[in-house]
Amino acid sequence: MRLPVSAEPTNLSDLNDDNIEVTHPKSWAAGVPGVLHSMQPALAKMGPGRSFKTLLAMNQKDGFDCMSCAWPDPAHRSSFEFCENGAKAVTWEATPVTVPTSFWAQHPLSELEDKSEYWLGMQGRLVEPVYKPAGEDSYRPVSWSEAFDVIAQTLNGLDSPDEAAFYTSGRASNEAAFAYQLFVRAFGTNNLPDCSNMCHESTGWAMGQTIGIGKSTISYEDFALADLIIMMGQNPGTNHPRMLTALEGAKANGAEIVAVNPLPEAGLRRYKNPQTMRGVIGHGTDIADQFVQIRLGGDMALLQAVCKRVLDAEAANPGTVLDHAFLEQHCVGLEELRQHLTGLDERAVLAATGVRVEVIDELAARYLKAQRVIITWAMGLTQQKKAVATIKEVINLLLLRGNIGKPGAGASPIRGHSNVQGDRTMGIWEQMPPQFLDALAQEFHFNPPRKHGVDAVDSVRAMRDGAIKVWVGLGGNFVGAVSDTAVVEAAVRRTALSVQISTKLNRSHVVTGEAALILPTMGRTEIDRQISGEQFVSVEDTVCAVHASQGTVAPVSPNLLSEVAIISRMARAVLADRAGAADVANVARVDWAGFEANYDLIREHISRVVSGCENYNERIRHDGGFVLANGPRDSRTFSTPTGKAHLTVNQLEHIEIPPGRLLLQTLRSHDQFNTTIYGNDDRYRGIKKGRHVVFINKHDLATLGFADGDFVDVHSEFNDQVDRVLRNYRLVVYPTPRGCAAAYFPEANVLVPLDSVAEGSNTPVSKAVVVRLERAA
Repeated sequence: MRLPVSAEPTNLSDLNDDNIEVTHPKSWAAGVPGVLHSMQPALAKMGPGRSFKTLLAMNQKDGFDCMSCAWPDPAHRSSFEFCENGAKAVTWEATPVTVPTSFWAQHPLSELEDKSEYWLGMQGRLVEPVYKPAGEDSYRPVSWSEAFDVIAQTLNGLDSPDEAAFYTSGRASNEAAFAYQLFVRAFGTNNLPDCSNMCHESTGWAMGQTIGIGKSTISYEDFALADLIIMMGQNPGTNHPRMLTALEGAKANGAEIVAVNPLPEAGLRRYKNPQTMRGVIGHGTDIADQFVQIRLGGDMALLQAVCKRVLDAEAANPGTVLDHAFLEQHCVGLEELRQHLTGLDERAVLAATGVRVEVIDELAARYLKAQRVIITWAMGLTQQKKAVATIKEVINLLLLRGNIGKPGAGASPIRGHSNVQGDRTMGIWEQMPPQFLDALAQEFHFNPPRKHGVDAVDSVRAMRDGAIKVWVGLGGNFVGAVSDTAVVEAAVRRTALSVQISTKLNRSHVVTGEAALILPTMGRTEIDRQISGEQFVSVEDTVCAVHASQGTVAPVSPNLLSEVAIISRMARAVLADRAGAADVANVARVDWAGFEANYDLIREHISRVVSGCENYNERIRHDGGFVLANGPRDSRTFSTPTGKAHLTVNQLEHIEIPPGRLLLQTLRSHDQFNTTIYGNDDRYRGIKKGRHVVFINKHDLATLGFADGDFVDVHSEFNDQVDRVLRNYRLVVYPTPRGCAAAYFPEANVLVPLDSVAEGSNTPVSKAVVVRLERAA
């Protein structure tokens, strides 16, 4: 059956998947192979000097923060405080290979559109501004002043500031993020979509509504104090490998670990720490004491079932199970939750989770035995339709036994981007609260816009409908990262101008507006010299710790500008004519040139605008920086309307899969960071020399009439009657749950409908896509 409308992306393939190799998945992570896979690319592409100068400075107190994840740094750091993917990220950014001027004439956009993310990134660092005029097929080099003139003329020619949107990647520093949001709001809009809209937005909404803050309620040290760590919807061995060291330490201190995940990832099974003898020549450390292989979308049902068992245990032994003192003093909603879970249908739970009763009982017993529990999660939870409700159930389970606001216990969302949390703290959000906007108004003597702007998904809709005419991206790869590839590509092409501030080429540079600019910027590894001397920036990690980051190697080109410099010069060009405006009282008074010359000036403003950042310049210079205040963690105080934490009632909804269909999730390979593809292997899952695969359970394979190694077209099914399809993908037998499948992000984004979003957060539902398989022609 063919649906009437086609939604296929442009052909991105420059790989030869005919040579793909499939072997058995690995049963352990890291070890000596991890070291070799870290160092070989670095030495080959950067040479010994640049390699050791960067790698030995990464995540050190006088060095730079790793760009590949937001995992916190321990107080006592080793000389090798980096992981395999961190080393790959540094090699990717700090490579001395640069894109030559001749590249642009030799490679028109009509050719580049057929190149993959891997090919584009391999061309090297961007070192000169380039411009594609409307009606032309190629970029051409321009001066910095010409580039800023194009931006100023286009933005100032709009009928409304709301006809522009300003995207932010989580790799931007606090200083760049603060300057960027100030420029955007001085321009007159709150259209500030960011990468968090596509990943942890559900976390922010759920935690904000229940405990008053959308951030982790633990510190790094709490992992070593926990009795039980429940890990949900994450793959630390690939996405945040340094977490494995913290888990190893927790195990050494007696903690139990439960992994709740659809796939049995190597890093959740066994860890061989390459910095210990046990990890080099020994067995390593077994990580998960229990593996709960959950069906996609079943996490909410599992959490409700465990909560019900906790309440049943309290009913059987009154006064001995729940933390009554904590609940009475700090929480509301217990009776409503108790009544709701009384009617929980156990059969519906088993159908949704795909696990046996004994498995749920075992997990509940572990929770009841433990006095200090951490629940940690990532995008496996946040990208479900019921993501917000599911994370509220995480909070319910923690609150019942007082596992928030005490050592070794709490909620621990794990961010992927290195500063996505800091960017939000600095004001990168389309709906910042009035208190922040009031402080911004007082500090810079203007009236920032109050109407909420668009998020990532709504910005695509607005571009598609012609409401947004200019797109500016501070880092990242929005076109590659967001859902519904065909729709987003068509939407961006409707804009009058697209601008990308970037270090290397990606898909967002070849799918452009009528006119397009690429502005090359320094990487985090590079020394940033301005008029006042060498600068440093700051970032916030996933446990609210704020620390400095300073590059250690010379920039690959003297023509590069820092992110702060680009933002400052762009703001000066766009806002220059407003000094003489009639409504001069509403013109932001900002020393943009001063921002570029000395980042201390930006931090002085941050200290007066951003709550918790008082005396920023002094505190950021302390050894290791400082930790932002966190009410639930520090004092069991909750900034909710009631002043208390909220236990909530959430309606369970089972995902119905039509006969002959599967539920598919997107995921990363081991050789990538977000949309950046380092190579075409997925070592831990046994895939080499290719990415065009669909992981499928062997029983589903037989039921559907296929064989391992068959090639299929993957069609997603949604209620809009659009036929979204990935063509010619190889089926790979893998231990997925029955009825569930998986394929690599970002290629599989074409299957995720734009309108399939999480309730409440508007995050794309990339972890529950109904698909059918048809034999490839």
